[in-house]
Amino acid sequence: MGDAAHLVRLAQVTKSYGVDTPDAHEVLHGITLTIDRGEFVALIGPSGSGKSTLLHIIGLLDRPTGGTLEMTGQNVAQMTDAELTTLRSERLGFVFQQSLLLSAFSAVENVMMPMLLHQHYPTVAMEERARVLLSSVGLERWADYPAHHLSGGQQQRVAIARAMAMSPALILADEPTGNLDSVAADGVFHLMRTMNTEHGTSFLIVTHNEALAQRCDRILNVVDGMLVSALP
Repeated sequence: MGDAAHLVRLAQVTKSYGVDTPDAHEVLHGITLTIDRGEFVALIGPSGSGKSTLLHIIGLLDRPTGGTLEMTGQNVAQMTDAELTTLRSERLGFVFQQSLLLSAFSAVENVMMPMLLHQHYPTVAMEERARVLLSSVGLERWADYPAHHLSGGQQQRVAIARAMAMSPALILADEPTGNLDSVAADGVFHLMRTMNTEHGTSFLIVTHNEALAQRCDRILNVVDGMLVSALP
């Protein structure tokens, strides 16, 4: 059993594609890092540096080729795909550059989706939680609006509420402000920070926005598949 004091721990993680073929290519080279409970961390690096691959591994969407990945002290290499799916749904939330909302569904229905996937049928308590989450992101008035009637900034707020639906320990945000103007981007960042401080939810935010990264607790810098710095 690993150190459960760390929410996430990677030790010498590598990721290769095309293993055992002439086209084998290693994308990540010996990544070692930790993310602790309540941390608010930025992940930066040039395009093609391996940020998305690293995010997918931490998000349990892909398995490392080598090294060790632990989440809350559990070695994920020893888990089945079904166990990984359960761990991902219970411990992790995701926010992407595109909000990926179901456009024909209302804001409250979108926020309910992770709970529906977990429980398979709707309940009053589920809807009540979704409405509380929408209220917490300033969208109580828009709860019953179809997602496609909302602005880009509002849609990202719904996406953050949806990511919080299962009370995850860690939210992985991939360029969450990339499609927003500066005012909406600042609002979304402030909201994530509020969720971090009020709920103790850890955040790992992939961003090309250096000003945003500087407002995080710590910066992880990945270049050519290697972690070149972890700035306090």
